[in-house]
Amino acid sequence: MNAYVPLVSVADGGLLIPADEVTALLRRLAGGWLQSVYDEETDLDPGTTLGLAGVLVELADQIDAECIGFMPLADGAD
Repeated sequence: MNAYVPLVSVADGGLLIPADEVTALLRRLAGGWLQSVYDEETDLDPGTTLGLAGVLVELADQIDAECIGFMPLADGAD
């Protein structure tokens, strides 16, 4: 599976990736783990896998919330 991920180069030589790409990746990874547990296609402990998937989803949610916090308010908003 190939995926295009836009990267932005910054002045100090680092690379940035859009937050929505990161959160989508985290959610896809968590979903894949959950599906493998549901389909009984993994040797991983189901409880641990569910817990790890939950952590990934929470991290994605936190990134989304932080990004929303950086968005400017609409004109005329208090």
